[in-house]
Amino acid sequence: MFFQIRSILLWPRNPAFKPRRLRFDLGKVNVISGASRTGKSAVIPIIDYCLGASTCSIPVNTIRKHCEWFGVIVATGQGDKLLARREPGAQRSTDDMFLMEAETIVDIPSRIIKNTNAEAVKRLLDELAALSTLDFSSGEESTGFDGRPSFRDLAAFTFQPQNIVANPDILFFKTNSYEHRERLRKIFPYVLGAVTPSLMAKQFELQRTKAELRRKERELKEAQNVSARWLADLTAKFSEAQELGLTAKPDQPLTREQMLEVLEEVVARTDLTISVSMATISEALKELTELEREEREVSRELTTLRHRLEEMNRMHIGGSQYDAAMGLQRGRLQLSAWLTGNAQDEADCPMCGSHTASARSKLEVLSTRLQEIEAEAGINKEIPAAFDRELQRVTAELGVTTERLRAVQFRKRALSGRSKEASERQFIAKKAERFVGNLEAAMDLHRRLGSDSGLVDEVGKLRETVQRLDSELKEQDVDSRKRRALNVVNSYAGRLLPSLDVENPDHPISLEINDLTIKVRGVDRDDYLSEIGSGSNWLSYHLAILLALHQFYLSQPHNPVPGFLVLDQPSQVYFPKNVLKNSDEEAQELQLRDEDIEAVHKAFEVLSKVVLQADGKLQVIVLDHASRDLWGDISGIVGLKEWRNGIKLVPMKWIQDDDTTE
Repeated sequence: MFFQIRSILLWPRNPAFKPRRLRFDLGKVNVISGASRTGKSAVIPIIDYCLGASTCSIPVNTIRKHCEWFGVIVATGQGDKLLARREPGAQRSTDDMFLMEAETIVDIPSRIIKNTNAEAVKRLLDELAALSTLDFSSGEESTGFDGRPSFRDLAAFTFQPQNIVANPDILFFKTNSYEHRERLRKIFPYVLGAVTPSLMAKQFELQRTKAELRRKERELKEAQNVSARWLADLTAKFSEAQELGLTAKPDQPLTREQMLEVLEEVVARTDLTISVSMATISEALKELTELEREEREVSRELTTLRHRLEEMNRMHIGGSQYDAAMGLQRGRLQLSAWLTGNAQDEADCPMCGSHTASARSKLEVLSTRLQEIEAEAGINKEIPAAFDRELQRVTAELGVTTERLRAVQFRKRALSGRSKEASERQFIAKKAERFVGNLEAAMDLHRRLGSDSGLVDEVGKLRETVQRLDSELKEQDVDSRKRRALNVVNSYAGRLLPSLDVENPDHPISLEINDLTIKVRGVDRDDYLSEIGSGSNWLSYHLAILLALHQFYLSQPHNPVPGFLVLDQPSQVYFPKNVLKNSDEEAQELQLRDEDIEAVHKAFEVLSKVVLQADGKLQVIVLDHASRDLWGDISGIVGLKEWRNGIKLVPMKWIQDDDTTE
């Protein structure tokens, strides 16, 4: 994957200043050399933070105090991408990010505002790396370490901070934490090419097919378990239908499909009583059938008469209640006669004897109105005589019909008592009705069970698919592919070791991806990196393996690992030796012995050699105390202006302006 750092950017909090831009050459070894406390060690956290790290590890105080945004410009196969992220303040991180894309980014904005977030940037980086969208769980429920590969997992191969670059116990970035260590173990076969996206897709398809096969096999087993019961139940129902006379006895045994057809015909019939008694019914049964028909008709007539009688009785009771209410009103309305009789000629008001025209007029109006109401209430509203005659007729007819029904029922009982055959037939008819009702419900189940014959074919096809996928995956042989890839990496590393300051350069080494360390294969025993002494050995093995991995990645046609490597203080293992201090120099420059200078020089030569062989596809950034005198004459190495005498990551004028303001 072509992915290199073109620039690192810092935006000041003070808008009066322009952004700080550190430019790097692509496909070269870029060296930032300088004194301590100039900000060199902040370069890795800045790049990591802008590439979507979950936490901000950029040093606090000076750098984060004077910078509002941090950014990187990365050169990719799809052009330049400017990725900037806001300084999080008191938080561990922030999702506020800025994204700008162009074929080549030349000018950068002096001030920026959020236009995207960290999750969107990580998705963009995943797409640039062409990472698989499948997870490592092969389609099953995934845990935290079995999730899909992400660009963030690849940071282990691109950064070597100061505390790791010569560490005997930790070989890769952030693998001092359990989470990152387990994720790297999981992703290593993927980046080595032993597990490819197509292979992951086949593994996913295999697991999905196996799950489907297990489900279909359970269904088939259940169907097979009920097969005997199903056939027995079907045969029993067919025999019962013959006993009830619903179907004739066949000349030869029927298949279950034929039995189903016959029983479906039985369910579809509506003339059960006739079909049952056609062949063997006696005269008594004929009479019983006729009596049952007559009983149904008489029952219907009786029900109709009862309803009619109930309605007429309610009407009669309503008329009586109306007459009583009218009588009550007539008694109360006799007041009108009393008022008129007590009104004297000389007095207009019968109560107080006063003479007022209004009283006389009001009394006349009231008297007239009450007389009208009394006259209306006194009308005799009798129920017509025809109604009483109809009521008597219905009552009489109801009695006659009731007697008819009793007579029919008596004849049925008498007939049943005289004819055992009729009694049994009556029971069989009802039993046949119940049988057909139950049969209709059971037929749905029988049809469903009978239609599962295709389940066997489905199971067979699924088994064939599982066998095919298993065979294809075995042909891939992930373990063999992984061993071959590691052998190539170990071979690359073995070629680099003789050029580095290592104690036993001829001893083969191997990268142990399960333990995430290096094993040195000696004559008498094998030793892990943590069992070997000397910082020079630790540094040399780190450089050899990291460079060998990148050589392997570049040899693959498609690999997601970014083509850059950042090393912080690789020469630190040599600086403490025989240090001479020059009191005239404020930076206290370190003067190393000739052999230490040679060792550091060899390390830079190896870096240059690997980068030049990569033909522009690999970039290395070195952050070190070593001055240009140690590496300036090596081809393929370029350096920024040394960070000494006030030159730092954060410009001094940003800091001085802030101090002046305070």
